[in-house]
Amino acid sequence: MFAKAFRVKSNTAIKGSDRRKLRADVTTAFPTLGTDQVSELVPGKEELNIVKLYAYKGDAVTVYVSGGNPILFELEKNLYPTVYTLWSYPDLLPTFTTWPLVLEKLVGGADLMLPGLVMPPAGLPQVQKGDLCAISLVGNRAPVAIGVAAMSTAEMLTSGLKGRGFSVLHTYQDHLWRSGNKSSPPSIAPLALDSADLSEEKGSVQVDSTLQGDMRHMILKGEEENGEAHQACEEKSLSEAPEDTSTGGLNQDSTESKTLQEQMDELLQQCFLHALKCRVKKADLPLLTSTFLGCHMFSCCPEGRQLDIKKSSYKKLSKFLQQMQQEQIIQVKELSKGVESIVAVDWKHPRITSFVIPEPSPTSQTIQEGSREQPYHPPDIKPLYCVPASMTLLFQESGHKKGSFLEGSEVRTIIINYAKKNDLVDADNKNLVKLDPILCDCILEKNEQHTVMKLTWDSLLTRCLEKLQPAYQVTFPGQEPIVKKGKICPIDITLAQRASNKKVTVVRNLEAYGLDPYSVAAILQQRCQASTTVTSAPGAKDSLQVQIQGNQVHHLGWLLLEEYQLPRKHIQGLEKAPKPGKKK
Repeated sequence: MFAKAFRVKSNTAIKGSDRRKLRADVTTAFPTLGTDQVSELVPGKEELNIVKLYAYKGDAVTVYVSGGNPILFELEKNLYPTVYTLWSYPDLLPTFTTWPLVLEKLVGGADLMLPGLVMPPAGLPQVQKGDLCAISLVGNRAPVAIGVAAMSTAEMLTSGLKGRGFSVLHTYQDHLWRSGNKSSPPSIAPLALDSADLSEEKGSVQVDSTLQGDMRHMILKGEEENGEAHQACEEKSLSEAPEDTSTGGLNQDSTESKTLQEQMDELLQQCFLHALKCRVKKADLPLLTSTFLGCHMFSCCPEGRQLDIKKSSYKKLSKFLQQMQQEQIIQVKELSKGVESIVAVDWKHPRITSFVIPEPSPTSQTIQEGSREQPYHPPDIKPLYCVPASMTLLFQESGHKKGSFLEGSEVRTIIINYAKKNDLVDADNKNLVKLDPILCDCILEKNEQHTVMKLTWDSLLTRCLEKLQPAYQVTFPGQEPIVKKGKICPIDITLAQRASNKKVTVVRNLEAYGLDPYSVAAILQQRCQASTTVTSAPGAKDSLQVQIQGNQVHHLGWLLLEEYQLPRKHIQGLEKAPKPGKKK
């Protein structure tokens, strides 16, 4: 996960409430730690930072940093220790041992294959599939990596120590380790053995020392004796789907024996049935097939998997839906030229009624496209007003000076109190306010100085707000408010025509609302089945824009309004969505 450089999104000091929550989460995740150890790991008063980052594959990760070292990281609400923490608590996780030459492969992003394990005299630690484990090297109990067991200990032994053993998340010498003080593993002696085991291990060590001369030869030779050759480590392919079987509804053996196209066909049907059973209602019909795919099927894709119709045998959504129509699960019609809709669903069809909704896996090690370590919540955006130099005299009595930020209600209260305190309310008409020299200078135009003597309350307050400088406050969940001058720019959606006469959808200003352009682009690429690019926004410093092929305003609007729950007033360009019957 951290084999390549990651991108930091934010780095903030932890709040007291979050520190207490982290302690509670550590206690729950690692029950073997005592109260004193938890207090050592998550100190009460020492500096502790929360760093939010995106790993090179797009995974959103939260890292907790203490004393300059990353001590824990959180992915999909699961908490994991770093090697720095494991060096202080080497017995925190069940530990498996491998050879020193394997470490280089693990650092490069490989998983640990079972032929690379060293069998200790006391046998392998007892774990279940999905358990978090530590990996150490021969002769030193200090862990150098952590990973998730791909199978139970019993299954490992039954397999003859063949196949993938652990999905590796983090290693010594990877980029997460490099973000700390880059210290080396301490020397921790192996656990003491009784005399019989000790003599057995001595013989084992003599053999091991001979074999370490050529690690790869040792592993291949050991495998050839069993009739097969496996490498100790297998590099992860960026296009390889994670082997998390609990969320995909596929067992491991069947998945490994199927081609990528067959796996995608199965995933396509799973998402289709899941969407019909859980998300689509009769009131939604007729439902555009593009909406069904982008807003329902993709959201049913299991964690760690990516639905890509082009990699299936169907190649196109229309062809797949035709097959489902032939099976009499749905009925599809072209209600307008070139635009297909699902007009009927047989919810009593055996394939829907018998479909079992897969349970979400807590150990999935890849985040579903576009999701985060916690659900996205839109920021709270509040308009403010900034006191300019020309209005200072009016606000100084209330303790405010040039550059002070005020809410509209505060401005109203200050003006009302000022008028009453200076006896400016007209005695004959309480709706009128007499203007003293300060109000005249602050509110009136030059040509009104000698002609306007009184204003209504509404006019007075309106003019006052107009003379103040606009500002705004943005508060993201769990973060301190950010105050800026000016008006917040809305998310801007435009359509552009390229040289090839093809339309593209361009969206800007996502960052102002806490949205990562790269994550949004990844989501739209999958949902729209269209190419996306992220480039620098013209005329805007340090700002990015997302470009999607075709008119994708409908998909973009659904994502921003329905899923991210952003207020419509902060989005402009939604009216550019294609009208029914028109091709994109």
